[in-house]
Amino acid sequence: MKNLLTLLILVVATWQSARAAAQPRPNIILVMTDDQGWGQVGYYDHPVLKTPHLDAMAANGLRFDRFYAGASNCSPTRATVLTGRSNDRCGVFDHGYPLRLQEKTIAQALRDAGYATAHFGKWHLNGLRGPGAPILADDTHHPGAFGFDTWLSATNYFDMDPILSREGEFEDYKGDSSEIAIAEALKFIANQSKEDAPFFVVVWFGTPHDPMIATQEDRAPFAELPEHSQHQHGELVAMDRSIGALRQGLRELDIADNTLFWFNSDNGGLSKIEPDTVAGLRGSKNTMFEGGLRVPCIVEWPNVIKPRITEFPAGTVDIFPTLADITDLPKSASPHDLDGISLKPLFTEDLQEREEPLPFRHRDRGVMIDNHFKFISQEGTEELYDLASDPAETTDVSRQHPEIFSRLKTAYDAFNASVENSVAGEDYLSGKVDPQPERRFWTEDKAYVPYFEEWKHRPEYESRLTRSKKSKQ
Repeated sequence: MKNLLTLLILVVATWQSARAAAQPRPNIILVMTDDQGWGQVGYYDHPVLKTPHLDAMAANGLRFDRFYAGASNCSPTRATVLTGRSNDRCGVFDHGYPLRLQEKTIAQALRDAGYATAHFGKWHLNGLRGPGAPILADDTHHPGAFGFDTWLSATNYFDMDPILSREGEFEDYKGDSSEIAIAEALKFIANQSKEDAPFFVVVWFGTPHDPMIATQEDRAPFAELPEHSQHQHGELVAMDRSIGALRQGLRELDIADNTLFWFNSDNGGLSKIEPDTVAGLRGSKNTMFEGGLRVPCIVEWPNVIKPRITEFPAGTVDIFPTLADITDLPKSASPHDLDGISLKPLFTEDLQEREEPLPFRHRDRGVMIDNHFKFISQEGTEELYDLASDPAETTDVSRQHPEIFSRLKTAYDAFNASVENSVAGEDYLSGKVDPQPERRFWTEDKAYVPYFEEWKHRPEYESRLTRSKKSKQ
């Protein structure tokens, strides 16, 4: 009887293993907006903005109500997405800093595992500041250097009628930037869907970052708002429409069910937009309060995720380890000192509490989020907030909860010390940081000078090129 039971267990295990092996690896799409606040979605009952396609995605997937960008502005968060590590560990201390070539990225890992990899849109990890310009073919830190075999990208934010770089070849486009990025991504996806290998596609929008240029039609519903706010909401309308086009395209290609589609913003919303971009949270972009870090997030994967809402605290540092877990990447593919965790169990279980705090360090400020408690260290002060009872962070409760405050302070100090080791290069085999490109405006880069005359009347470049010309006179 015992031998029969053992045989039965073996047969079942073999069947389960074979069944798992027969399941094709999922396609993966990461989409990220630029400066979209936590409250700027229809499913949070925004007073004027409608986002029917994001609402539909949320209704069909896992909606994160407490999802956090890796930092409070753009380049640092992008570094956390690609590496699963705090931005400062990677040397991306603020917007415009380059990502170190010594870092391991999820694009490299998935490419090595047989995925076709592609990047579309904003890059901002090559050391160049200023409005997005097409990336040069000989840029040492272009998307291809970090694992994207196909890329159509700009150095930074891009807007209406953009110029983008297809692996170094400049292409001029007409239309809304989000819709262009999604249309080009869908072309790649359609071609790749005919192949046996799965794909990994990253789309980083320039919307709704300044400068904001929306069509008159998309602005029309917001005519009573200040013009700047009209344009931002109009850009979000077009962005939402592009999300609908992407979801429809996946269905038409019959690959939606086995495609993991992850949507989030790169940092909190802007402070001078009406109505409020963060739905009453404290702070905005560039702050370490909830309004600067908490962002909208949805993960849709019909084959695996049953529709629901979670308040489990998670962030962009969790993307790498989650994808590595889902695709069964070898341990060697992951970087040293990951700061994120795999969220794979959350896709099928209603987990309530994160076992380890979610850490942040940006602009000499630090945060540890331990479920509903949040420790903040900034400008010489250290505070503790209870987000369950005080989501707007109005009251420091460090005196009411001294043991929690002490524990999180100790945890942050240990994290901070670990990050300092990473900053010094101790994570790398050489034990040091290789020379990095200088953080600079692309208008100061001699390689772009030949294009100044051609671009000087473009609205996104005009003021920047005029200032650059005057500074040299």
